[in-house]
Amino acid sequence: MTPAARLPSRPTSLGGGGFLISLSGTRLSDLRDGDRRQTFQRVEGESPSRKPWRTRPSATISLMATIRSATVALALVSGTSCASNREGALAPVPLSPPSASGIDMLVATTRQPSDQPGVLFNGERADSVSFANIVVSVPPNRDIGSIQWPSPGSADPTQNFAVVSERAFPPAEFFEELARLAPKNGQALVFVHGFNTRFEAAVFHFAQLTHDMNAQVAPILFSWPSRGRLIDYVYDRESTNFSRTDLADVLREIARSPHVKDVVVLAHSMGAWLAIESLRQVALEDGRVPRKISNVILASPDLDVDVFRRQVSEMGQNRPRITIFVSRHDRALSVSSLIAGGIARVGAVDLTQPGNVSALESARGVVVVDLSALRTSDPLNHSKFATSPEVVRLLGDRLIAGQTLDDADVGVVTPADAIGGVAVAPIVLFAGRLGN
Repeated sequence: MTPAARLPSRPTSLGGGGFLISLSGTRLSDLRDGDRRQTFQRVEGESPSRKPWRTRPSATISLMATIRSATVALALVSGTSCASNREGALAPVPLSPPSASGIDMLVATTRQPSDQPGVLFNGERADSVSFANIVVSVPPNRDIGSIQWPSPGSADPTQNFAVVSERAFPPAEFFEELARLAPKNGQALVFVHGFNTRFEAAVFHFAQLTHDMNAQVAPILFSWPSRGRLIDYVYDRESTNFSRTDLADVLREIARSPHVKDVVVLAHSMGAWLAIESLRQVALEDGRVPRKISNVILASPDLDVDVFRRQVSEMGQNRPRITIFVSRHDRALSVSSLIAGGIARVGAVDLTQPGNVSALESARGVVVVDLSALRTSDPLNHSKFATSPEVVRLLGDRLIAGQTLDDADVGVVTPADAIGGVAVAPIVLFAGRLGN
């Protein structure tokens, strides 16, 4: 696959009512740690008569030790190592059998193209956005939420997820490709993956989710440069910032297409930071988020609670509806909080605590779905949105279709009932008046 040209870039800009839904259950103890201390001896711009200030070695050592400890903890919890045995999994195979289903997706990525067979794009940062069309074959007779990984270079479409075709195309063909894939309802689904995600994982996970939701959408994957290694949390975090303007440009282009009537943005984990920052940037630069971008779904968002409130506020009144899937038992976000100095992440907020509910209630038009009580095969409790059949159906049947959740989908309690208590139903909706 050859790299394609880049969308014109723009300067990076830095910057009611609603309800909460709870799937809360038995409490688990929060992961707690000592305060991470970083000492800086000088801020830029101090008097030159003073000695140059530098970060003390103890601060650097403390930070690196924290990241190493967090990485080891996450690896032990997940039961996986940092090494990947899936390189080459995207090597195209002959046409899939009639019993398999095909997911035809568009890809926009800020990753560097790779010359390795079956890799397509690596985890390094590119100088331009590349565009591609990838068709994934999904095997029959599989459980919702599961991925049957192929052996690199030898995928069997009757048993495994497999790439049937892949093709790079220039930006000038983007509208044409959107027109080809857009369903009659004109809906596009943009997926932004999370931390520690290689390109093949992003492709297959999005194919799995799109297939299992059974939603009529044009699937568009935005893939940013994640190295797919636990030890590269900081690199991945900076890669989301690196990709912010590019995602903003891609979202603008999708909204401009005459073949697209509605855009849903679905972002997972660290990808939620990228999605919200890009939408905020569009709002600040253009005066508002495009009307066609109607719904933003954040799954286990790796977002600082205070920063998220500011981001949403700066999008202005004319912002999309935002739905957040959280779990206070999210082990991956517990580690992220450890790295971030103990700051709570939006995706792991405990809605049984009054202060957390109050913080989220201040963001007008935000809906929170608590998946804490839901049991899935995910050992980290970090990907329930994709591995739980109940949540996948909820996404496909209601949220992606632009519908709101109500008591027909879930049980109903009030915020006062939820705070400090334990909800026994697997999915519980509680309504509250969110502030402005």
